[in-house]
Amino acid sequence: LFMSHRKFEAPRHGSLGFLPRKRSQRHRGKVKAFPRDDASAQPHLTAFMGYKAGMTHIVRDSDRPGSKVNKKEVVEAVTVLEAPPMVIVGVVGYRETPVGNKCLGTVWAQHVSAEFKRCFYKNYKQSAQLAFTKLKKFQKTKEGKAATARTLTRFAKKAHVIRVI
Repeated sequence: LFMSHRKFEAPRHGSLGFLPRKRSQRHRGKVKAFPRDDASAQPHLTAFMGYKAGMTHIVRDSDRPGSKVNKKEVVEAVTVLEAPPMVIVGVVGYRETPVGNKCLGTVWAQHVSAEFKRCFYKNYKQSAQLAFTKLKKFQKTKEGKAATARTLTRFAKKAHVIRVI
């Protein structure tokens, strides 16, 4: 008896595309690439969060002139994406510097949902749940409203990029 190639005798188990096999560090995904900005266009969101929920297949009529399967039903694999509704809770303005973008400030919404506040705690139920309470109190005062207006005007004058949270 002689051995064949190793790839037949002891093939590897699992795809290398799924390495490293460990728990994700963040539940929410990150947008890692943005499209080129068109300065002539109106301001708009350039990315939207979506998650791969799974895969399935569909049967559709093929439209490939010259192919054997033209005008016949073909089965194709499709990816199912889930895009939950995005809720904006604040804005951050950035100005361009020679070494990269520099933060000009952050303006938070006047009402932040409890689901969003949970992200700031390791154990939400046992905590005092005081996140955003001082900010909310400050935003209701005269100085708070002036500070918010000042930051927004600074964004309008100097911000190169405005990111929503």
